[in-house]
Amino acid sequence: MQKNRFIPMRKTDLIQACIDENLMSEQQSHEFATFCQLLVSTLHFEYHQKLEVLKDSYAPFEPNSDTISIDTTTPQLLQQKQQQFSDTFIEVLNAANFEKVTDTDLQEALNEESLFKVRLAVEFNDFAEVVFYRRGEQERTEVIRKYWGLKKQRIKFTNYEKVAVYIKFKDAEYFKQQEKHVVNFEPGSTVIKLFQNIPKADLEMLFPNSEVRMRPIDKVIIGGSAVVGGAIVLVTKLGASLVLLAALISYWLGLSHKEVTIGSQQLVALGAGFGVLGGFIFKEWSKFKNRKLSFMKALTDNLYFKNLDNNSGVFHHLIDSAEEEECKESILAYYFLLANQTPMSRDELDNSIEVWFNDKFDVQLDFEIEDALAKLVRFGLVTENEQNYTAVSVKQGLNILDENWDQLFKFN
Repeated sequence: MQKNRFIPMRKTDLIQACIDENLMSEQQSHEFATFCQLLVSTLHFEYHQKLEVLKDSYAPFEPNSDTISIDTTTPQLLQQKQQQFSDTFIEVLNAANFEKVTDTDLQEALNEESLFKVRLAVEFNDFAEVVFYRRGEQERTEVIRKYWGLKKQRIKFTNYEKVAVYIKFKDAEYFKQQEKHVVNFEPGSTVIKLFQNIPKADLEMLFPNSEVRMRPIDKVIIGGSAVVGGAIVLVTKLGASLVLLAALISYWLGLSHKEVTIGSQQLVALGAGFGVLGGFIFKEWSKFKNRKLSFMKALTDNLYFKNLDNNSGVFHHLIDSAEEEECKESILAYYFLLANQTPMSRDELDNSIEVWFNDKFDVQLDFEIEDALAKLVRFGLVTENEQNYTAVSVKQGLNILDENWDQLFKFN
């Protein structure tokens, strides 16, 4: 199991944890808190701009839009917006420390047995593009019941704390050629969804066109019940009707010369027999439908509690998460460079932060050192000399951030 890039702490708690190290005076601690506030505000402004780009580029593909479009979009412009949206969305996911679910992982998930015992079928040809991202990979253990609850089995499985789904459907022409009646989605639209606590084996339930199918064991159970029930009905309730019907058919086919007389009593027997047969068939069909409905309910209930947001609503969640991660990474890198008081190499800084997390919070972390240093150097808060990095003083950092903030709104 690989270490996660995600930092499992709120930025305010992380700032306080740095202050609690007691490596700074009270005055310095106050200045450091102010420094962090300015840094957070700067990053917040940058991510607000990314949010606007996502909203504008996704607007033509939003299936739940409640606004009127006044722009005339050409196929070329739509292609540009789709590409801009895709690039920005992936950038935000990466900043939020999501990892792409590889094709191998996805295929393994489709081949594994679902934890909630429902078999699903997905028509991949309906999609023009499919991308899954996940964050927070963990090994979990759960007890499941088998053989109608008679046996309990403890299983281990891989669980994803967050899963983001990006799916673009093919256009209407494709579905017209395939003679498919589309109900649950709009051809050509792009669907964005965010889920929580998804077992790897259940990733297929996140596809918007997944259909519930019977597992082989369910078919055996229903088929076996139908065979046994049919045999009992045949022997106990349809015997007289079948004898009469066989004699009548034999006479019609010339296999028997004994004339069959059908009176009111025989008609009642035949009618009762066909009624019993029809009732049995309806009962078995109802069993099949009810079992399938129970599976669909299990799927719906599962998704109801796991779905966090849909389409454009996902942007706000991911932007907030990406901003939070960027802030935490920048603050940690700056603080450790500041506290060390001597230049540090990239690897030394990375190792110091990961060891600190392990010792202090028992968290195995794969810290994003490249991204953190790139931001700090860009803001002028860290200087680089021969691949060694040094943090400017807190007071100097406050002046730099204040000047950068003023430049954001400079109109003259």
